Amino acid sequence: MTIARYFKYRTLADLEGDSRRRALDIRFSADLSPLFRPVAVGPLRAGNALCIQPMEGCDGDLDGRPGALTFRRYRRFGDGGAKLIWFEAAAVVEEGRANPRQLLVDESTASHWQRLLDDCRQAHRHACGDDDDLVVGLQLTHSGRYSHRQPLPADRSDLVSDDYLRSLVDRYVAAARIAHRCGFQFVDVKQCHGYLLSELLAARTRLGPYGGSLENRTRLARDIFRAIRAAIPELVLASRLNVYDGVPFRKKAGSNDGEPCPRSIPLVNYWGTSAVDPLQPDLAEPIAWIDEMRRLDVALINISMGNPYVSPHIIRPFEYPPPDGYETPEHPLAGVARHFRLAGELQQRFPDLPMVGSGYSYLQEFLFQAGAANVHDGRISFVGVGRAALPQPDFARQLQETGRLDRKRICRSFSYCTALMRSKHNDLGQFATGCPPFDKEIYGPIWDEARSRRLD
Repeated sequence: MTIARYFKYRTLADLEGDSRRRALDIRFSADLSPLFRPVAVGPLRAGNALCIQPMEGCDGDLDGRPGALTFRRYRRFGDGGAKLIWFEAAAVVEEGRANPRQLLVDESTASHWQRLLDDCRQAHRHACGDDDDLVVGLQLTHSGRYSHRQPLPADRSDLVSDDYLRSLVDRYVAAARIAHRCGFQFVDVKQCHGYLLSELLAARTRLGPYGGSLENRTRLARDIFRAIRAAIPELVLASRLNVYDGVPFRKKAGSNDGEPCPRSIPLVNYWGTSAVDPLQPDLAEPIAWIDEMRRLDVALINISMGNPYVSPHIIRPFEYPPPDGYETPEHPLAGVARHFRLAGELQQRFPDLPMVGSGYSYLQEFLFQAGAANVHDGRISFVGVGRAALPQPDFARQLQETGRLDRKRICRSFSYCTALMRSKHNDLGQFATGCPPFDKEIYGPIWDEARSRRLD
């Protein structure tokens, strides 16, 4: 395995010292007890402050049902001890699926969702004794311009009509009804990473009732929240929200180094981004929208940023890019600090609205010392764990039982999982994604097949 180029920290002191030298506000605490305090989410109560982030496994059946590897992942997540499990993005309509193996929520898949959730909870009860303080929700999505059958760019009213957008409200409600019937306690109306509702947030040049003003750009999400609340009053509302889009990046000519794609200033169709400096966030509109979502009875916000297709270093700071990606244009710690800073500003502005923070996995074995400090300092309510949960889904139990992670299964942010997610050159049109280096028995052969087919 190739030696890491950025992450050379042997001790927490090494990492703290480098963060200080770079003038980055990344805090750490050896006291992990804040991670194991209960957290209220509306009427619900999570037994600890650890969250499994929504991560697509791209391992469903072609008809949108969970596949064998989907069941394996969620049994492992349930067994792991985290008390907030955020099930991955599931499309509310067939044409809104991001890949041929993305999960779909409709009546044809409902019984499979029921079994998937039951398996997850049963695994949690077996490992933890009971699941009374386990909070589980489902992320609902429409992939918009990233829909695999036909791109549906939400910023274009000539390509995605007002009537079509309006019709989606009922589809979100139908999916929420199924989620509630299956036993999910909350649904996430996904507004991040460039998908349909996220793109609408920035659609300043779209004509009609869904573009232009902030009121118009948030109209569809607002109508969805209201409709779900009216139809299923007991279902908790949540959203994973981009608070900073940034701009697309590309490889520099003649190298793999990443650079921003050329853009005219002032920027127009970007959310949470300074109009005059695309590398700087502007939280004015995200703050206004979060404030309104709170009034719409949204009880949980998951803070994210960037776009996995065009700015992966923003959403998930990495050690190595995927094979088709660019080298990070900044030290990954700068990306971690950006996540912590923006999430911290928002959590402290809305202290009674629990938020999930992202960007932790790059910190490897020191992830939870950073999370504990952020929870203790009121900079976040939940520590969200994404990539790091793939090789070590039992991280919460590891911390409780031993006070540390299993070093042989720590995510090193080598981007194998991202590379698999981007690999679509097989008969199903999509390879399942996981952790080939540290979950070798299952994903090693999948990686070998994806790599050999890419070389053919």
